Amino acid sequence: MSTPSASPLASLVAPHGVLRVAINLGNPVLAGLDAAGEPSGISADLSRLLAAQLGVGIEWRMFKKADESVQCVRADEADIGFFAIDPVRGEGLHFSPPYVQIEGAYMVRSDSPLQSNDEVDQASHRVTVGAGSAYDLFLTRHLKHATIVRAPSSPAVVDMFMAQQLEVAAGVKQQLQADAQRLPGVRLLPGRFMVIHQAMGMPAQRCTQAREHLNAFVEDAKRSGWVAEAFVRHAIQGAAVAPPGYPADD
Repeated sequence: MSTPSASPLASLVAPHGVLRVAINLGNPVLAGLDAAGEPSGISADLSRLLAAQLGVGIEWRMFKKADESVQCVRADEADIGFFAIDPVRGEGLHFSPPYVQIEGAYMVRSDSPLQSNDEVDQASHRVTVGAGSAYDLFLTRHLKHATIVRAPSSPAVVDMFMAQQLEVAAGVKQQLQADAQRLPGVRLLPGRFMVIHQAMGMPAQRCTQAREHLNAFVEDAKRSGWVAEAFVRHAIQGAAVAPPGYPADD
């Protein structure tokens, strides 16, 4: 329940008296579980900061896949979530300005003839990606010749890539780098094939004042240096604090 010191905005952002938060645990750059099984990472920290400012408690809704988290917020079963901004996901959601930019990368086997990202889209190539992830949505729009093979979740991408002898794996660069350290005979292609603009989101039916408050909350977290400090606190590498405002359309 909300506390006696709850902000007047609490009833607009968290109308059930508690901030219901959808957390996607499939992106290790942003979220995970601590030793006690509680959400950790920058997404969890942002949630706690917002709840504290509103003067309400938190209820967590934890998911292993991004699209499950999207559906939870879209159905108004959570008040906020953390999503990559994507036009396919826009229906039923309000996106804040992004707070983090994350790179998407490709992995191949060490003996693969592929040397650059622009060589991937060929009819003879099968690219595995987490089903419903931002990378899946992006590649579905942009790959014209390669076949997309969808893994059950983003963390399962490299294991499917190896087990099925596929040509390319696609996903969060940091996750692929970690997988490359634990698996012999693989390498990442140089650079990136996309940039994810990671934002907070809420149900689209929330009032204008609630949406504007979420926007201002994210912008202040960037401007104040809070997001940059969270990067240091959680040892986040390979990502960047998003610039002010919204990204240009892809």
